[in-house]
Amino acid sequence: MSHADSADFVAAVALPTALHRLRDETLDTNNLAGYNLYLTAGAHGLRVGVADVRRNKFVVLEDYAPEPATSLAGQLQTLASHHDLVGLQGWNRVRLAVQNRHFTLLPAPLFRDGDEANYLRLHHQLDPQHEVVRRFLHPNREVVSVFSIEKALADWFERTYPQQKLLHQTSALLEGVVHQSERQGPPRVYLSVGPHELTVAVVREKRPLFCNVFSFSTPEDFIYYVILVMQELGLNPDDDPVAVYGDLMHDSELFSVLRKYIRNVRFGNRPYDLSYSYRLNDVFEYRYFELYSLHLCE
Repeated sequence: MSHADSADFVAAVALPTALHRLRDETLDTNNLAGYNLYLTAGAHGLRVGVADVRRNKFVVLEDYAPEPATSLAGQLQTLASHHDLVGLQGWNRVRLAVQNRHFTLLPAPLFRDGDEANYLRLHHQLDPQHEVVRRFLHPNREVVSVFSIEKALADWFERTYPQQKLLHQTSALLEGVVHQSERQGPPRVYLSVGPHELTVAVVREKRPLFCNVFSFSTPEDFIYYVILVMQELGLNPDDDPVAVYGDLMHDSELFSVLRKYIRNVRFGNRPYDLSYSYRLNDVFEYRYFELYSLHLCE
């Protein structure tokens, strides 16, 4: 695509609407090497986080509404063309997590380099014209995530940020909840709620036991999947704890149905051992967990 074509493409796409744009006044845009840039892209839209490396502190949180008629690559390129941080070079580290249902997790000893598409084919029929397959190795967990991503989105990211890492949203969630979990104790269930999608992760003693993404259209579908996973793993909705993250409110119908069927349910916290600018106190702590957890993904 020529520069003129790119400019025409950007002009034809509406700018994403900012739902939150929170920045700490200590952010030094002249010293990007002192910061990590984190991005998520999916049905929820685009989210941007910046963490100060030296202080281990999040200093930027931005949330942009989705443009359903525009591809994720188009949305991100449009944002980058008008943004003062996204698309810039010189960051210490950059991570982009994609949100979709097209992923699988494999034990690292069973993974063979070059077979990524074959592994994914068991769960998802790849469209080679518009999708590519990528992988992410979870260090210290002997788990490999294999997932699909829009080809145009992968091309943009790998061209803009070579040597940086793409990963799936579930990888960020797993790293975050394993980090939060106890070294000893009962299994814990973690729910991450997105637009008509529910991610369920179960962790015991710092080890993932289960992770999957379910589509739902009603609160009844939603609670069905939660109870199903708990029953399959021998967990008791009256006793075992469930933590909730994501895009729902305390007074939402989804949380009400959770409280009806799950006795020990609570909203989750931000990842421990990180600092957060006071500017980020404008949003609930249980939101943007995967974005924050990208800081834990090496």
